[in-house]
Amino acid sequence: MSDHKMRLGAFLMAGGHHISSWRHPDAYAPAGTSIEHFIELAQIAERGKFDMLFVEDAAAIRERNPDMASQAARSTMFEPLSLLAALAVNTSHIGLVATASTTYNEPYGLARTFAAIDQLSGGRAGWNLVTSASELEAENFASSGLRPHSERYERAEEFADAALALWDSVEDGAYLAGGQFADPARLHPVHHKGKHFTVDGILESPRSPQGRPIMVQAGASDVGKELAARTADVVFAASQTIGEARAYYADVKQRLVKYGRQPDDIKILPGISPIVAETESEARAKYQALQELIPDAVGVALLASYLSIGDLSAHPIDGPLPDIPQTQAMQSRQQLIVDLGKRENLSIRDLARNFAGARGHWQVFGTPAQIADAMEERFLAGAADGFNVMAPLFPSGLEDFVAMVIPELQRRGLFRTEYEGRTLRENLGVGAPAKR
Repeated sequence: MSDHKMRLGAFLMAGGHHISSWRHPDAYAPAGTSIEHFIELAQIAERGKFDMLFVEDAAAIRERNPDMASQAARSTMFEPLSLLAALAVNTSHIGLVATASTTYNEPYGLARTFAAIDQLSGGRAGWNLVTSASELEAENFASSGLRPHSERYERAEEFADAALALWDSVEDGAYLAGGQFADPARLHPVHHKGKHFTVDGILESPRSPQGRPIMVQAGASDVGKELAARTADVVFAASQTIGEARAYYADVKQRLVKYGRQPDDIKILPGISPIVAETESEARAKYQALQELIPDAVGVALLASYLSIGDLSAHPIDGPLPDIPQTQAMQSRQQLIVDLGKRENLSIRDLARNFAGARGHWQVFGTPAQIADAMEERFLAGAADGFNVMAPLFPSGLEDFVAMVIPELQRRGLFRTEYEGRTLRENLGVGAPAKR
């Protein structure tokens, strides 16, 4: 029985991660704005002893073309921080991680909100820091359009420093200590004046039950990995092959040294989209049933949006991808798509259908033992500390994983049978942060 355990996130997304999940006979089409649906998903994941649930965000509709938007359920979803507050009072152990942008927020406001969710949940909050690469988001906030990649990350570096300083502005025991409501010696005002932000104050909250909310990062560019190595507790990654996953894992872990951090200070969780059934043929039939629901135009539009080129309709759908110029948007995901197309000699149609399942993340089909085998191989090969599980269809995909794969992982000693700690940080096994 191994003492080395996987960490698991449950990546929630309305009806499912497959682009056509909402069309499936088992789907609950209005899932994106049903709090009962998300509470059910959170409680299923908690029953499976997941470390955390994970919610993504984009402050915009996801598709500019009305014809395409009308065929994909990607634009109706709760604002994630509001959703976490609701889920906090309907769960008791699972971590609660939401995405928030450093490009369209201010450090004090965001640090304050995550501190509040952390207090509401008893130390289970986490922030997935993103710089927001969508032009549709930019159009909602900035007249100058999408900021260049380098500028977004420069702002993100400063934003993270200011937020961390705010969380550290209050020591443990600062309130209701020694006959005083507040002990001034344990309050440390932040005096930050940088290129992008000015913050001069103290966070109006007790210190987090877990030291600080967990920091999550998903950048795969060089500057993104550097930011993760300096500030993140968890990294969410996308890798198609075990070779890619091992290279990414080693790269991020070795960057920790220059910041005085240890390899276990960061947990790297690549995405996995599993389809599990009692037999392999049944699992593949489940996948095909979803694939048959994809209109080609929707699949190609999704692919084009992640390539950040707007439109692929001028190119033959059964031909290869054209040469794609480097973008200012999602550079690493663009490269993943180009590499996948070349490696497997896929046409635009094939690539779009592949991408529609999990947006470039690893897709696995099979029995519980086959899914566990695949996860165990990457876990033991130094390619992952665990996985962010992306069910193609909710709630059935998550229920199947909890009912069939979790017991198999537990039987192999690869996953917990009970929560070890009270907070998300304790359950992830990442140390208490040093004060800045």
